[in-house]
Amino acid sequence: MRIIQSNNNLELSQVSLGCMNLPLEDEIKTEEILEFALSQNINYFDTADLYQFGKNEEVVGKLLSKYRSRNNFTIGTKVGNEFDIQLQQKIGWNPTGRYIKEQVKNSLYRLNVDSIDLYQLHGGTIEDDKDETISAFEDLKAEGIIKSYGLSSIRPNVIDYYIKNSNLDTLMMQFNPIDNRPLELMDLLQDVVIMARGPLMKGIFTQQFANVLQQKFPGGMFGYSSKDLTAILSELMEVTGDLSALSYRYILDYSDIIVSGASTLQQLQNNLDSYNKALEMNSTDFTGILQNFKKLRYEDHRI
Repeated sequence: MRIIQSNNNLELSQVSLGCMNLPLEDEIKTEEILEFALSQNINYFDTADLYQFGKNEEVVGKLLSKYRSRNNFTIGTKVGNEFDIQLQQKIGWNPTGRYIKEQVKNSLYRLNVDSIDLYQLHGGTIEDDKDETISAFEDLKAEGIIKSYGLSSIRPNVIDYYIKNSNLDTLMMQFNPIDNRPLELMDLLQDVVIMARGPLMKGIFTQQFANVLQQKFPGGMFGYSSKDLTAILSELMEVTGDLSALSYRYILDYSDIIVSGASTLQQLQNNLDSYNKALEMNSTDFTGILQNFKKLRYEDHRI
């Protein structure tokens, strides 16, 4: 497993585990996934206070704490979405300094840690008081409450501001061969670790792509019809034999880290098999077919 080092000296595995879809209702299965990830040298685990309204942080923190004496790993979480634990629902967006400093205490407690390795703003709008948000992160970093901070956003105007006005360490965006909108931003992102979420596009970049398209995207997506996507993916599947590996290879050509979720141990094993295949692939071998995917751009939230 390749390790990526950030400007703030975080060491992050090139394939990292997105924890949002872990089977929290079964802690034995969840621990099997976490333990296997550690055994394969995955050392970055990505969660958020919003996931299952605090429960995800709580379970991930509890289970990973068992392995802290034997493994070095990094936990990243996110803040900014207000939610009601009793009602189990999101109730608003709040990137104020006061809210961030209040919520970091709750995340520390749930994760069972003394400091948070990577604290990320979970969204953001151009209307936010971004300087106040940045100041809160800088204060927490200076106090040792967090080691580093990042941004999880797809909005170009928000990304541009944080890149130019903060010590942002990481940026997380959805990115894969279909949703390739981040390509237009890559020149701006030379000094941050780029984390790609959604590498399999809800299952489209798997062998089950035809069923996924039929069940989840019968009307198509991103300007493609379901029929068009089926044709492109069928051709790629015939040539590569592993759409997940192809997506990983494509992503690694442009970004640093793949944050890949898993709800079962088998899914994680499959993801790692595809990653290892991707390391042996050359995406230029598939340039002709990949060009069938449109080059997209963000139409909203422009700089």
